[in-house]
Amino acid sequence: MRVSFQPIRLTILLLLACTGLLSAQPSDNHLVQARLKGLGGKTAYLAHYFGSSQYIPRDTAVADASGLLVFDGAKKLPEGLYMVVVDSRPLLELVIGEQNFSLEADTTDIVGSLKVTGSKENALFYEYQKTLKTKFDAMNAASRQPDGKARIAALQKEVAAFRNQFIEKNKGSLTIKYLQASAEPEVPVAPKLANGRPDSTFVFNYYKKHFFDGFDFSDERLLRSPFLQRKLDRYLKDLTVQTVDSITKEADYLVGKAKANKEVLSYTIWYITNQFEQSKVLGLDGVFVHMAEKYYLTGVMPLSDTSSLSGIRERAQTLKPLLAGKVLPNMQAQDASGRFVPLHGLKGAYTVVFFYDPDCGHCKESAPKLKQFFEQNKAKGVQVYAVAVANTPEKWQEFIKTQSFQGMTNVYGPSAGLDYKKKYDVYSTPTVYLLDKDKKILARRLPVEDLQGYFEFMQKRL
Repeated sequence: MRVSFQPIRLTILLLLACTGLLSAQPSDNHLVQARLKGLGGKTAYLAHYFGSSQYIPRDTAVADASGLLVFDGAKKLPEGLYMVVVDSRPLLELVIGEQNFSLEADTTDIVGSLKVTGSKENALFYEYQKTLKTKFDAMNAASRQPDGKARIAALQKEVAAFRNQFIEKNKGSLTIKYLQASAEPEVPVAPKLANGRPDSTFVFNYYKKHFFDGFDFSDERLLRSPFLQRKLDRYLKDLTVQTVDSITKEADYLVGKAKANKEVLSYTIWYITNQFEQSKVLGLDGVFVHMAEKYYLTGVMPLSDTSSLSGIRERAQTLKPLLAGKVLPNMQAQDASGRFVPLHGLKGAYTVVFFYDPDCGHCKESAPKLKQFFEQNKAKGVQVYAVAVANTPEKWQEFIKTQSFQGMTNVYGPSAGLDYKKKYDVYSTPTVYLLDKDKKILARRLPVEDLQGYFEFMQKRL
């Protein structure tokens, strides 16, 4: 069973089978008993993290009238950061290292009331949380005082000192592994340049260079926590220039670090590939192609499921000629007079290629916006090549008339005899490309409503 906060495109269970996260565990049993006041009669799952927003249940229990949950199984649980999930929401977190322990808490104040027996890991985990809660409560109280700034500063120093001492005292525990994995680099004061001014690039460069200092890529247990995904996201999306060349360089760097453990390696490759298969940032599909060709198609990321490997290969082959900067492959289709009109024959500074279905509701909503964009910018050399990829000639002609597409280049797609899904990645309609004068791709799968804003942005850059 798998429970997820958010849908993802690539199959999690395929990844888990590949990495061994679903492999059989030793035959030792587990027994986790949790008495949670206020939970009587509720069904709960004992689940570990998979990424930062998803979790995989490992056991189920129903609370008795007193709120007692008994998670009892014949197999040892894989070590990691777990949650007790009730009504699809995490209620509390547990560090699963020891396999036999008990705890009790009041659901109105989990951290403050929790008591644990038989688990040093969870005793440490909640000792840390309770101390931080006390300090932060004191900071909140100080923030309401006229002279609270000095008190807050003092408390912040106490928190830093407590954290350092706590880590030093409890080295080797899984709890400390998680604290170190989630830690932010402590950046020293920037050195001064020859002109006497602080080096303005020092803070960012130091922070990025030391971002993974506390993260142990060799420890598979970090997969069952939210920290690996959070680190990957932050590094690639916030600390890396959002261009294909920059991201692929850093992706290879991360894969290199992840080679310390084969399961961590598999997750890292899968996660990065998945993030850029349909990137929300224009023009970053090339990262997916890079990951597919360098790691999946070479066998670095082995897949026992040949159909999945074939799917990745086909997806990469489809996207590669459609990446930003590439010339969009030419096509010829018939216009209303029966004349074949080549896309590359259009003369203009810019060309919008609009793939649509005359019966598509979203296409009908987008058409007036496309018409408006065309009228506003045709004097600037904008052309529109509108391709009806499906339906009858009659419906195509009716769409042109009702949407006032006269003045654009309208062609009937089926006359070209093309597989538009494979040739132009038209897996949904409308699909929009924006091309320059040489028919090079400036933007792909750009929503029609964003055309004007993107066009104005480009004009300012010229």
